[in-house]
Amino acid sequence: MKHKGRFGSFGGFYVPEVLIPALEEIEAAFDTYVADPQFLADLNDLYSNYAGRPTPLYFARRFSAQVGFKVYVKREDLLHGGAHKVNNTLGQGLLAKYMGKTKLIAETGAGQHGLATAMIGALFGMETKIFMGATDVARQNVNVHKMKLCGAEVVPVSGGTGTLKDAINDALRYWISHVQDTFYLFGTAGGPHPYPSIVRHFQTPIGREARRQCLDALGRLPDLVCACVGGGSNAIGIFSGFIDDRDVRLVGVEGAGRGLDTHEHCATLAKGSVGVLHGAQTYVLQDENGQIHETECISAGLDYPGVGPEHAWLKDSGRAQYVTADDESVLDVFHLFTRTEGIIPALESSHALAWLASQKGKLPPETIAVVNLSGRGDKDVSIVEDRMQARRGAND
Repeated sequence: MKHKGRFGSFGGFYVPEVLIPALEEIEAAFDTYVADPQFLADLNDLYSNYAGRPTPLYFARRFSAQVGFKVYVKREDLLHGGAHKVNNTLGQGLLAKYMGKTKLIAETGAGQHGLATAMIGALFGMETKIFMGATDVARQNVNVHKMKLCGAEVVPVSGGTGTLKDAINDALRYWISHVQDTFYLFGTAGGPHPYPSIVRHFQTPIGREARRQCLDALGRLPDLVCACVGGGSNAIGIFSGFIDDRDVRLVGVEGAGRGLDTHEHCATLAKGSVGVLHGAQTYVLQDENGQIHETECISAGLDYPGVGPEHAWLKDSGRAQYVTADDESVLDVFHLFTRTEGIIPALESSHALAWLASQKGKLPPETIAVVNLSGRGDKDVSIVEDRMQARRGAND
């Protein structure tokens, strides 16, 4: 462990010694190229002409009427690939290319990071391998097919619960023996240093654009900024634009599964304790012996027993508030938002929308809230339909 990449007491890197040179190589390259004019020019061109930045800040007028205050959504769902993940994969993929790496590996939960990595592998002509929990392969099969169409190999991981945690475990094990030619394109703002800082950096366009768009369109900053939190990359991306604006309330929304009062293990910041997971000290869902709990959430992208270390620090410092939304409220708002706005939100993003909906009658009508619509919900339609059928059956 080195005292680097710390957010207060959180972060660092707790990894096998064999990985330390690889992490140091990535850190050195990142520090060099983020100040390199050619790298920045190439990345900005890709952001604009490949990914489709900047994304709009859209006033959800009919949804706002339903909740009783003004809700604006940052349309990351309009990016190529359907989610914010492409911001990070373009940045890290370009970094890998500049470093001379020829292969990419990545983990994925909901499949959006895996798809975004597969797209960049195809774009740069790099062999790509995606590790994905077997449970998630089954519930996100559309994204699996898309990854394969881009030429990526999808490796189902059957250990544990077959979800994101297990995919990361296998990806790290693979990387240990392939560090020479392979770049691990980590998907969330977690893991060992320097990944939390790298992912944050490549997701900052979300917050930077949103802040400027609020000032241009509204003449002021919003009262609150809200985003869903699993590992936390989309949330840290939009929070980054407002962290220094102390009057802007930052709200991260975790998945509560069937509810915090059930036996399920969910909502890391709400129910977890400090520990080490995937190379970083952060909040973790664990038992008294430090064994990681299995998690349960309707959203594959939030089905993770840890959280990025910067979020842990934002929680403990009081700068951000972390709340929860349960599966039932997420299903309800998924339909509400789709029917009021004609926009199908990802189940991940629907957690943030569900918490906003729960604030009806609690926030003044003049309140301006900005929510990061981190992805589109095409991938989740079958999950929603299955859950709604189950709900109808339980009510019969």
